[in-house]
Amino acid sequence: MEFIALEWLGKPVWMWTGFVAIVLALLAFDLGVLNRENKEMGIQQSLLLSVFYIGFAILYGGGIWWAYEAGVITTSDGSHAGMAYFTGFFIEKALSIDNVFVISLIFGYFAIPRKYQYRALVWGILAVIVLRGLMIAVGAALVQNYGWVLYFFGAFLIATGVKMLVVPESDPDVSKNPVVRFLNKRMRVTKELHGQKFFVREVDEKTGKLVRAATPLFVALVVINIADLIFAVDSVPAIFAITTDTFIVYTANIMAILGLRALYFALAAMVHRFEYLKYALAMVLVFIGLKIFWNSLVGKMDPAISLGVTLALILGGVLFSLWKTRGETREEKTQPS
Repeated sequence: MEFIALEWLGKPVWMWTGFVAIVLALLAFDLGVLNRENKEMGIQQSLLLSVFYIGFAILYGGGIWWAYEAGVITTSDGSHAGMAYFTGFFIEKALSIDNVFVISLIFGYFAIPRKYQYRALVWGILAVIVLRGLMIAVGAALVQNYGWVLYFFGAFLIATGVKMLVVPESDPDVSKNPVVRFLNKRMRVTKELHGQKFFVREVDEKTGKLVRAATPLFVALVVINIADLIFAVDSVPAIFAITTDTFIVYTANIMAILGLRALYFALAAMVHRFEYLKYALAMVLVFIGLKIFWNSLVGKMDPAISLGVTLALILGGVLFSLWKTRGETREEKTQPS
């Protein structure tokens, strides 16, 4: 009992273990009950499951808001925990839309059928829980011991936002991905899928013995998680620019990613409709980066202003994209001009 009352990264251990238990329970229910059988997830089911996850994330954020007001939770930087959570949640959610396009390319390259994709994405969440946790823990340690790192984060966010505004995007070539090349050279990978299995035993052509081999589904899972880490290079500094409370940073990140995996099948079919969202996201990154310098030179910005500007930019980007791309099909968008 004494252990769970101890603090870790500024919060009692029971808060961390409680959150992880909630996430694992959601994944177990999702994978073991809702999607026990391998079947293709339709857009309607994807949207319904997404509504559930988003609703749960909002309820969780409401709980954090109440706990902050009641004095149960105090943030390490004095910011409003509820507003910081929702700001980080919406930024991570919006930034992750670009991730959907990359995930779609990876599944297409490895020819992963849609009926196996969701199971792979859910298992990938387990890796994300650990990897994001490690990145956030390192970021928290840097911010706590070297306060000037926040200014580096701010400059990085501004530079990233400006780059997104002025540098045209190009479709990544999965075949040239260094991770794919490394795994193909260092691991035995089967030429075909074996259902939902990540590893199988097959006969070695040289020795005639049974050897353990990875399947393309496993390689796709690894590449997707590496891609998620690359995307986290933007999103983690962005939320640290909002609050240095590690618990808020971590919970907002994970809650946003949980819902994205469910929303993937709906977004993958209409990701072309969000073409102009990247410009809104670029402005969000620039705004959050400038906020760090504003807090230092002028005074701490009201968390309500930060949340309001973030929501306005993201919502504006979504609505403008949907309006500008109305009537367009994915095939029309991908045809060369």
